[in-house]
Amino acid sequence: MPIRIFIDQGHNPSGYFNSGAEANGLTESEINYEVGIYLLNLLNSDPRFEARVSRPTPDTILGTNNTTSLAERVRMANAWPADYFISIHCNYSPNPAINGTEVYIYQYGTQAQWVAEDIMNGVNWFTGTRNNGIRENPSLYVLRNANMPANLVELGYLSSPIDSQLLRDNPYGFAYGIYFGLMRYFGFA
Repeated sequence: MPIRIFIDQGHNPSGYFNSGAEANGLTESEINYEVGIYLLNLLNSDPRFEARVSRPTPDTILGTNNTTSLAERVRMANAWPADYFISIHCNYSPNPAINGTEVYIYQYGTQAQWVAEDIMNGVNWFTGTRNNGIRENPSLYVLRNANMPANLVELGYLSSPIDSQLLRDNPYGFAYGIYFGLMRYFGFA
């Protein structure tokens, strides 16, 4: 039976509630969507995996406010049920010098942490982003409510000239980095 991966492309399309950050001509929800579709296609081309996304089209809107949007993403993963949950995001800081990738988990010392470490290494390797570490954050809704190991991947900072160029020019590299991390985690690479 294939390993089921639920890919949540964080946020709703630009112009709607919960649309995420914007900086350097990029919109978070659009980057998240694109990276998620690349990752979906990579995973589904491998018979060892079965993947689904929260936003199958660029204009998919989930929920009617921030809370119901987050709840719907988790509901979809839990109802399937997925074996692993990966939420894709981009970061923002008022300081443009801050850059790098972070992966958030609910708790250290869990399967989510081991997955996160391989995902982080894959993203860093294939995109050149800085490793800002695996961070525990039990307050994040999707991490707290997913019934499976869950990661929230902050690919890079839209506010950083360095990261924004990588996100603009190489979204496939971010997807491939996550994919390669999963392959390493499962011992396939």
